[in-house]
Amino acid sequence: MELRDGEVLLRPIRMRDQKAWQEASRRNRDWLRRWEATVPPPPPGRIPGSRPTYRQMVRYLRGEAGAGRMLPFVVVFRDQLVGQLTVGGITWGSMCSANIGYWIDEGVAGRGIMPTAVALAVDHCFQSMGLHRIEVCIRPENGPSRRVVEKLGFRSEGMRPRYLHIDGDWRDHLVYALTAEEVPGGLLRSWRTR
Repeated sequence: MELRDGEVLLRPIRMRDQKAWQEASRRNRDWLRRWEATVPPPPPGRIPGSRPTYRQMVRYLRGEAGAGRMLPFVVVFRDQLVGQLTVGGITWGSMCSANIGYWIDEGVAGRGIMPTAVALAVDHCFQSMGLHRIEVCIRPENGPSRRVVEKLGFRSEGMRPRYLHIDGDWRDHLVYALTAEEVPGGLLRSWRTR
């Protein structure tokens, strides 16, 4: 499945994206380090785990997608891989919700690519999958990421103290959320007409 608006494309991550993904990741290492999830140290006496290889990561993401728990996308702009967006924590039943996480290449940040990508993903979740609620959790210091969801009209729901392990420690996150009723005509359309 591919989701597109103009020059912005969301498509499933693939094994053959390895070179482009690793290059984008390397190029943006310093810019993204403060926002990327890390694995907490193991309890005393346990051996620390190693970071997965690209192939292991893709196999895991595809397995989760196959189980209906995740939608792992790469963000493509003008035919270049410029980021990643993952719809994760998909929960069905009485909750029908998910969360979205993303990163974008610093060289194309601020051009409306990530708001477009998030809107495409949210519209797919609400209109095609039948989910009801989407959350995005962001470190308070991450102004560019906060601007993405604020532009799109996500509402702030407060702070989750020491929520995720990021950049070597447990970090507070602001919670932003949106429900299907808040964007009956679609988030992309709503954002474009503001």
